[in-house]
Amino acid sequence: MNRLFVAYKPAGMSSNQLLSRLKRRYNVKKAGYSGTLDPFAKGVLIIAFGNHGRLFRFLNKTPKRYRATLWLGAYSPTLDIEKIETISETAEVDPQTLTSVLDSLRGTLTYLPPKYSAKRINGRRAYELARAGAEIDLREITSTIYDITLIHYVHPFVTFEATVSEGTYIRSLGEMIADKLGYDGSLSALERLNEGQFVYENEKDLDIKTSLGITKNRYNGTIQTVLLGQPLEREDFDLQDEGTYWIDNGDTVSIIEITSDGVRYILNKVEAC
Repeated sequence: MNRLFVAYKPAGMSSNQLLSRLKRRYNVKKAGYSGTLDPFAKGVLIIAFGNHGRLFRFLNKTPKRYRATLWLGAYSPTLDIEKIETISETAEVDPQTLTSVLDSLRGTLTYLPPKYSAKRINGRRAYELARAGAEIDLREITSTIYDITLIHYVHPFVTFEATVSEGTYIRSLGEMIADKLGYDGSLSALERLNEGQFVYENEKDLDIKTSLGITKNRYNGTIQTVLLGQPLEREDFDLQDEGTYWIDNGDTVSIIEITSDGVRYILNKVEAC
């Protein structure tokens, strides 16, 4: 079964555990997901059955939007409620100050990802190394915060929404907010509301042709040439600039790359639904 859809992961469950449940529910053996959610987080998770996992890198998955609640005064090395070690009393913050702090985080940020993250270091997940007490050499990453808004504030909990680039760590964003206010802080809740155009809609099938984040091109040669995977000529396409494109074959789509050396197939004859 080749299928692509959006599932909703509840809090308290790993992304792999949700995937296992879905495989049993739909009786499939081959499945995968895009964009791991931490166990304490909930929200949308793009699921692929069969060979449709090959499409993940071509989907329109950015920007992503999250809703998070920051617990001011709570210290946790994981930056969430998994390992709360201390809780300090904090003074109430003026809402205008909160808004100003959030506004200051819009734009491009360079920071260290959390030690307890799924980022790979020499082939191992950072959180595995952190839990084993190993030294972790993390490198700075860069994220774009397109928008960040205060939703409500009931001391000591600050709830905000952030629209961000792929690969942004919302736990680190929460830590930055708390630091600017002069406190420790950890996320007590996190929800991913969407990944690009993808939102949760009761696990209905996604239309591949409207889900791709690359440009559509038109092949003006014989369709059988594509369906048979035969060589393609640059001059036979409407768009001839170098880049990655998708082609509509009717019931299937193909993804091709035009380079200075010619045209090559990346994926061919992928079921469109």
